Amino acid sequence: MRAVATALFALSLLLCATGAAAQGFAAQVLPPRFEDRVEPGAVFRNVIEVQNASAAPARFNVRTADWVLDGSGEAIFDYALQPGSCRPWVGLEAGEIQLEGNGRKRFRFEVAVPPGTPSQQCRFAIMIEGQPQPNASGIMVSGRIGIIVYLNVGDAAARLSIAGTAVDTVEGAQVPVLSIANDGNAHGRLEGFIEATDAEGKRTTLVPSMLPIMPGTTRAIPLFPVPEPDGSLPSLSFPVRLKGELQWEKQRIPLEATANR
Repeated sequence: MRAVATALFALSLLLCATGAAAQGFAAQVLPPRFEDRVEPGAVFRNVIEVQNASAAPARFNVRTADWVLDGSGEAIFDYALQPGSCRPWVGLEAGEIQLEGNGRKRFRFEVAVPPGTPSQQCRFAIMIEGQPQPNASGIMVSGRIGIIVYLNVGDAAARLSIAGTAVDTVEGAQVPVLSIANDGNAHGRLEGFIEATDAEGKRTTLVPSMLPIMPGTTRAIPLFPVPEPDGSLPSLSFPVRLKGELQWEKQRIPLEATANR
């Protein structure tokens, strides 16, 4: 959440999800993000589906924003045009969406990449914002949803590598954690299955967190056990031997290591 200073001391509740509700704000948006590719000089077009989950009519403002990830990995949005931003390439169908109760609309946007644009990643957000409403304290409150767009221009790509392994407590359980470096010029995510053998010889399948790894950064990516058929999560006795392959797009990353406390 970020406080937004206005004449009415309005508070904007940042809700990055497929659905949100704040003082009458009841928008549901699909998809929550776009990850795609476009060539220089071409136009990328796509559609967002916006639904009003309330029985009352609703009006939503639509605009773009730049964003960065903070230290905890949360997106921080900024409406001011940042240096190097690709938002001037973005066209929105309209600046406002009006929906009847429980209504829905397909909202179009496009990104016109200038000819000769060098390889890079165009990143921005499309913000769906509710109308400010007073809360019980009389403070003006509104909700908003940010749809993140990652658009690789030309041959932009992540270049991921494993910089180390560790063990950390994540969501109340100790799990192996990979330190992943990205030396490319686009974000990446880890996918795949890792076979783990713990100190007692028990075998477990692990999957990586889908947190984004931004270009030029190194990020800790936990490996979580796949739930048992009854829904319970296997526990691990350390050290744990890890073996398998992770991937993102065309890149394959073999893993053979030991995670120890």
